[in-house]
Amino acid sequence: MLWQTIARPVLFCLPAERAHYFSMGAFKTLMAPGFMASLFRQRYEVKDPALASNLLGLRFQNPIGLAAGFDKDARWFPQLASLGFGHVEVGTITGKSQPGNPQPRLFRLPQDKAIINRMGFNNGGCDAAAKRLASTRKARPADILGINIGKTKVVPVEQATEDYLFSFERLYSYADYFTVNVSSPNTPGLRTLQNREPLVELLCSIQKLNTTLAADHEIQRKPVLLKIAPDVSDPQLEDIISILKEVKLDGVIATNTTISREGLKTEGSEVEQIGNGGLSGLPLTERSRAVVSRLFSELKGEIPIIGVGGVMNGEDAWQMILAGASLVQVYTGFIYGGPAFVRDINRCISRNLKKHGLNSVSEAIGGIDRKSLA
Repeated sequence: MLWQTIARPVLFCLPAERAHYFSMGAFKTLMAPGFMASLFRQRYEVKDPALASNLLGLRFQNPIGLAAGFDKDARWFPQLASLGFGHVEVGTITGKSQPGNPQPRLFRLPQDKAIINRMGFNNGGCDAAAKRLASTRKARPADILGINIGKTKVVPVEQATEDYLFSFERLYSYADYFTVNVSSPNTPGLRTLQNREPLVELLCSIQKLNTTLAADHEIQRKPVLLKIAPDVSDPQLEDIISILKEVKLDGVIATNTTISREGLKTEGSEVEQIGNGGLSGLPLTERSRAVVSRLFSELKGEIPIIGVGGVMNGEDAWQMILAGASLVQVYTGFIYGGPAFVRDINRCISRNLKKHGLNSVSEAIGGIDRKSLA
């Protein structure tokens, strides 16, 4: 309640990017005393065994994760994990440090419960992230860290594979899983990597290095997922589905932000003044869910799907699971919903599982056509 009535209105008076770093800096300071993490976990975790699942060779305590983009530099993973997330995905991290696009580059659309960003993968690069993660202990071994990697802007598309491989190798020791981001609209040429030929080359190269590094470290291969855009054409999506099977990828994340501006309540002149960038939040709910449903239908449950895009409350998350998502990620909904957002979503999913007599989230996946679960 304090978030809705006091904290959010105050933070929303600040420019969006400044508010983000101010609030997370304050949160990290608040969490500095070791006992604070346990206090936050007690308040925000939902302890229901039915929410847990074994996926990607990992044990997820609940299906709700934080999407990449919130913690671009892997600065706040332990603190964010204390807010009840089943996993936290950091990044996008690139091979080289880069400042990103000129500011302002992050904009709120409160009427639409949406955000437009053209951040441009601003981050300190994989070496800085690796150094930071090496000195950052997980608060609990069960906390799951995903690392999202992307192409450095100054690297030509023709050399993208080498750039991804550099980040993958440098961060290998710290990730529980990796996400390959080829779908941000804010890096020139990046989405061309979703086309068949470059995508196969990229993913095959990563999988080959994955096998080599796993042998060197005497561990199991790290799960590798692909993050796709909501704006892919039907032929592109068919290609992606074929590639996922061909390359034997561990999972797919659907979807990233959209370049579409259809159906917004915000005045067109204001949207036009903001300019380019990826749109996230409520306007993406139906499109993201439709892509997840299509993927689930085509993949027939063979490859796990993480659904993300427009998840603004517990029912949105439940519907995403029914559409075929094994896990769900949030970003914009978390910014609008505040610290209790994940707890409230997990409580909603838990209630729905009990309501329908289901023993686990896995029993609900892809149940969108089962009218009793709708």
